[in-house]
Amino acid sequence: MTLRWPKIPLGLRLFSLYFVLIALTAYLISQTVIQELKPTVRQTTEETLVDMANLLAVLAEDAVANDQISESHFSKLLTAYGQRDPKARIWEVGKKAINHRIYITNKQGIVIADSWQQDVGKDYSQWNDVYLTLRGKYGARSTIEDPDDPLSTVMHVAAPIYHNNDIIGSVTVAKSNRSVQPFLDQSKRNVWFWMVWMSALVLIVAGLFAWRTHSALRKLEDYAHQMGKGQKAEKPAFRVFYEYDTLSNALEEMRNQLDGKQYVEEYVQTLTHELKSPLSAIKGASEILQMPLPQAKTQRFAANIERESDRMQALIDKLLELARLEKRLALESVSVVPIQQTLSEITAAADARLVAKSIDCTVDATPQQSVKGDPFLLKQALFNLMDNALDFVSPKGQIRWTVRSDATGIALSVFNQGPHIPDYALPRVTERFYSLARGNGQKSTGLGLNFVEQVAKLHGGEVMIDNVPNGVAVTIKLPTP
Repeated sequence: MTLRWPKIPLGLRLFSLYFVLIALTAYLISQTVIQELKPTVRQTTEETLVDMANLLAVLAEDAVANDQISESHFSKLLTAYGQRDPKARIWEVGKKAINHRIYITNKQGIVIADSWQQDVGKDYSQWNDVYLTLRGKYGARSTIEDPDDPLSTVMHVAAPIYHNNDIIGSVTVAKSNRSVQPFLDQSKRNVWFWMVWMSALVLIVAGLFAWRTHSALRKLEDYAHQMGKGQKAEKPAFRVFYEYDTLSNALEEMRNQLDGKQYVEEYVQTLTHELKSPLSAIKGASEILQMPLPQAKTQRFAANIERESDRMQALIDKLLELARLEKRLALESVSVVPIQQTLSEITAAADARLVAKSIDCTVDATPQQSVKGDPFLLKQALFNLMDNALDFVSPKGQIRWTVRSDATGIALSVFNQGPHIPDYALPRVTERFYSLARGNGQKSTGLGLNFVEQVAKLHGGEVMIDNVPNGVAVTIKLPTP
């Protein structure tokens, strides 16, 4: 058993690829930014602590040199600093306590001043910040206060106190990493927020691009299918995807070449077939006329030649007219066509034939009823319907034009009183060259109703032919202008 890959639309495949790439990129970037955020903040904090420690070391020089730090004004200021309430709000993070701890040691590493007033007199000589600083090196350390709490680490940075170029003590500024954690958390949330929003925006753009790509391919696919079925199809246009527009032009050019060849072959075949009958009649009549005949028979066969010649001329004219119509994909001249006025002109033109057959012709339409389309083509189609009704209406019968309109469109119906169309012929009466015998036994070109159908389709409508009581009704349904 052969396994087949499921058929997934190209647009969905493109979007899935975009989604994976965007999600992976967003995750990697956000993780990198977040991982770099913490050490960057700590480096910035340490740099600030270095400046602060050196400033305090300069300010504390005289008090430490005179061994009067405990009674000095500097010590009082240090104590007051540790007790201040800043009541600050930094980037939506509240700050209600001083997080810096400052302590000063003498040159033996003994704490002689503490802003928190808790470790005065203790020996800090072995702590790296004090130990290294008293030896002229950069002293710093990070100490965890609670092994179970990773946020309990405290960063200590010390600066030497100089007097006469000798180190007489150190100043350490300590800051808990917990105090900067709210800013880290806020930054992480901001990174995730904007990363999600930007990813969503990019995905929306990617989705639109994938949808447009898929829809463009669907248009080309539908266009190719319609061409394959021989249907009229308007070439799709693409403003952004010029490659698709190039392909669309190539398909149209191929269709025109194929259609032209097939069109000529079909018309040559059908024209040859349809011309056989009148040519045979003309040839037979001409052969008979070459023999001695009475005057009456001579006129009869001469009339046959004239009638069949007229039939061939009508066939050729109709074919040329229909060929021009079938090549049109859209209307060239569009205007509002008043129905009542047009039907009045058509019935007036047929007045002689109506009188000759004693036909009662009525028009049920109002001046307000109209359609939007090509006036010439619509009038020609209605002339064809009138001729068709006159050919099949019973002597002293009735032809009735009825126009009905609603919100969806307008329906033009012509009824001719006479025999029904045989059931076998009803689905085929609009086919090219298909015709039924008239009352006089003659057949038409079989192109009239096909022409009417082509005009209706060009206007976005349809033609319906039905047997109704006492006759036949042909209806053209057109959309509302």
